[in-house]
Amino acid sequence: MVVDDHPMWRDAVARDLAEAGLDVVATAGDGEQAVRRAQAAAPDVLVLDLNLPLKPGVQVCKELVGANPALRVLVLSASGEHADVLEAVKSGATGYLLKSASTEELIDAVRRTAVGDAVFTPGLAGLVLGEYRRLATEPAAGTAEDPKAPRLTDRETEVLRLVAKGLSYKQIAERLVISHRTVQNHVQNTLGKLQLHNRVELVRYAIERGIDKPDGPRDPADA
Repeated sequence: MVVDDHPMWRDAVARDLAEAGLDVVATAGDGEQAVRRAQAAAPDVLVLDLNLPLKPGVQVCKELVGANPALRVLVLSASGEHADVLEAVKSGATGYLLKSASTEELIDAVRRTAVGDAVFTPGLAGLVLGEYRRLATEPAAGTAEDPKAPRLTDRETEVLRLVAKGLSYKQIAERLVISHRTVQNHVQNTLGKLQLHNRVELVRYAIERGIDKPDGPRDPADA
């Protein structure tokens, strides 16, 4: 589903996605319309502008993800302001792409978002990870180690560490010499065990517990 208040832009994005073989189930031009139509159409991915009339994009994201945690939201915005990026992610967005992206980059981002990747315009992923590291110094109540907490397998922990470092599922599969599907299965199992809803929450969990930092020597590939 595509949400943008500029009709020509909204129609162009919807057309490009449809021509790429994606099923565009709905479009909307304002925030209130977006919430109503998304609830009715139940899209897998919401391509969402932040600057919307009647209801801002971050509120749309918060309401829809709150009602359906499985929904994946890719923000497509003209703003690269750090505050806008962080506010979008905190509201539940799983990715953030600038409108300066090419059609090919947009289509790739939507496909990757659909399979669970967190997609960001280059430079913004580091910003988001940095913010979570900052928040990890002030952990929310209830994050203390619970002896009854589910235990992850060594491979699940390894996949989680690479997710927290910002690697895509494809990159993780190549690094660990396993299939893309196996990576997805490990992530889904980990989400289920930890009772988390999406990759963004998974990243914060990993950083709060220091899982994003390898115990052994630094991987030369990260240099």
